Amino acid sequence: MGASARSFYAILCLFTVFSAFQLGRVAAAGSPSFACDVGANPELANLTFCDTGVAAAERVADLVKRMTLQEKVGNLVNGAASVPRLGIPKYEWWSEALHGVSSTGPGTRFDNAVPGATSFPQVILTAASFNTSLFEAIGKVVSTEARAMYNVGLAGLTFWSPNINIVRDPRWGRIQETPGEDPALTSKYATAYVKGLQQTDDAKSDRLKVAACCKHYTAYDLDAWKQVDRYHFNAEVTKQDMDDTFQPPFKSCVLDGNVASVMCSYNQVNGKPTCADPDLLSGVIRGDWKLNGYIVTDCDSIDVFYNSQHYTKTPEEAAAIAIKSGVDLNCGSFLGQHTEAAVKAGLVEESAIDNALTNNFATLMRLGFFDGNPSKQPYGNLGPKDVCAPAHQELAREAARQGIVLLKNSPDSLPLSAPKIKSLAVIGPNANVTKTMIGNYAGVPCKYITPLQGLSESVSTSYTPGCANVQCGSAQIDEAAKAAALADATVLVMGADQSIEAESRDRNDLTLPGQQSQLITAVAKAAKGPVILVIMSAGGMDVKFAKDDPKVTSILWVGYPGEAGGAAIADVIFGAYNPSGKLPISWYPQSYAEKVSMTNMNMRPDPKTGYPGRTYRFYTGNDTVYEFGSGLSYTEFKYQLIRAPKLVSLPLGPSHECRSAACASLSADPQICGVTAFQVLLNVQNAGQMGGSHTVFLYSSPPAVHNSPRKHLVGFEKVHLRPNSGAVVAMRVDVCEHLGLVDEFGARKVALGEHVLHIGDLKHSLNVRI
Repeated sequence: MGASARSFYAILCLFTVFSAFQLGRVAAAGSPSFACDVGANPELANLTFCDTGVAAAERVADLVKRMTLQEKVGNLVNGAASVPRLGIPKYEWWSEALHGVSSTGPGTRFDNAVPGATSFPQVILTAASFNTSLFEAIGKVVSTEARAMYNVGLAGLTFWSPNINIVRDPRWGRIQETPGEDPALTSKYATAYVKGLQQTDDAKSDRLKVAACCKHYTAYDLDAWKQVDRYHFNAEVTKQDMDDTFQPPFKSCVLDGNVASVMCSYNQVNGKPTCADPDLLSGVIRGDWKLNGYIVTDCDSIDVFYNSQHYTKTPEEAAAIAIKSGVDLNCGSFLGQHTEAAVKAGLVEESAIDNALTNNFATLMRLGFFDGNPSKQPYGNLGPKDVCAPAHQELAREAARQGIVLLKNSPDSLPLSAPKIKSLAVIGPNANVTKTMIGNYAGVPCKYITPLQGLSESVSTSYTPGCANVQCGSAQIDEAAKAAALADATVLVMGADQSIEAESRDRNDLTLPGQQSQLITAVAKAAKGPVILVIMSAGGMDVKFAKDDPKVTSILWVGYPGEAGGAAIADVIFGAYNPSGKLPISWYPQSYAEKVSMTNMNMRPDPKTGYPGRTYRFYTGNDTVYEFGSGLSYTEFKYQLIRAPKLVSLPLGPSHECRSAACASLSADPQICGVTAFQVLLNVQNAGQMGGSHTVFLYSSPPAVHNSPRKHLVGFEKVHLRPNSGAVVAMRVDVCEHLGLVDEFGARKVALGEHVLHIGDLKHSLNVRI
């Protein structure tokens, strides 16, 4: 999302927020409180689109045909205009709910009635839990709080979340908003979170609790790096990488999550702006995937491809090509300014406008926007009491606990024992922060628990910032070292914040900012007890110096852990919670940033140029600092393979060409897909003295055909085990879906030959043949 992208639009948004506009309330003289509020205006009952007993499609068609061209154009933008003669108030489409109801966007605000909402961990940390049920549970809480705020005029019904872009490069400033670098994890997150947001209590209904939006479509993962920004960047992507890496999360979001919206991005892909590409929009999203909803632009992508990318000669041509490509709604003002002239110039038919409005209004119909007063609808009983509920805040704490990743733990370090540790030195620029913990696209949290506050609950603490801020231009090393020398244990809370990594701010380096590294080393050297390094960041850091330093006894990565982050950190450090998070991204050495350009979109390595490739699936460069999936526990988990096939035969007809010729792979077509699935059964044992959760990863290394990945994630399961207990984990593997790969032309294939399945240290060979 480009909330801060265009200065003129930022001014427009501020004006909208401070104009005392309340969503769904009186928006102009003579307007009703709610669309189709028959109780307030009985004459509206004569309008077919207000009749809840009529099929939704018929209601939408009736509404569209009643509108003038000017009224239609006024409803192509996020600040949709009122139509007083039809009893329709203004509607603001732009609300956000990335990890809680957000104050970003003019559709949502907080006041005395609802001063805050539950602020969950930033997505990258939630994803580290690898717990799909948690993803959905958070979505359900967020949608409940969103509906409660809508009922009192403080929020919309359409939320432009989640961000499901793949983390291609460790320097990208928006890593915090995403589920990480793996297409399988990101797809599962997208599906679960969208279901949590959208599904009503009656899961069979086509109604929506709130409408989610998967963004930013597609191959969008560069904001502002050196002299390149997202408004001018042309992402040159191979067909193989597009269908293998960038598209799967969006496909899952639409097909499996049934998301109500997809947002097209600022960048071009292979020379075409995504919001002006009929193949990507009408062809794939609307055509192949059958989107049941609307397509919206980033803010203001049409203005960007006209004024910044100079893709069309006139603004009317830009408006026309966007609509004809499949755009239904414009975040911004461009379509409102230029669409009418485009229609009158013959550049776009009014019927195309009708199609766009049909998609928009159909979504609002599913939300009950045209059903009158929300107090008489499902969820109409929700209100301020349902925001920041104790159970919601506890879930925020639990989500942070589940995501925290233990990267290093020397003997006799963590967990700390309060009886043994009577004094604690808490040091670092992120030790007592509040807003840093919630990251971007956040709202006003219910409350904050900082790391210092959380740790102080368990033991007597002394606090030294060590640096004025995370930039750490000058560290107070002597003061910090003295504090560590006097304490029984030391916790260093370091890392980044929005000044280092954020929207419109990509990193150049992978090292800790400023003098943080020197501060850590000096404090560790002076400390008399265990030294725990806590890294608060989204992107990975090159902390090899600390990994290799025996005086740094433990390392925790805590992402941006949300409103209860300090409590969750203390829970892990003092052993009230056994860490189970796993890294959803690879942590690279600084040499990666020095050698690899962010503008190179290729996922696969190129031995000719020395290009090492990207993510754990393809990277062949120097050893990573920490691998994707890294994460320790306070206990030990052991695996025993119970059952997995050694041979899978694919069913081919007698006339299939591969019966008479040697084939390296087969097309993943209906003939072989859907009937070639098997189970992997595994015994997982907690061999330690502490109960805890554990993520079981199943990877596959396919045969070396079609530039296949080194390995890829087939699936994962989260289990909780008591001390000295075990459980059988069953993982279903579909040969086409899970063992398949994408060839150089973007076609789905199944490689013939040996596939190696990896589960922890276990390896199992599986031969796929005809």
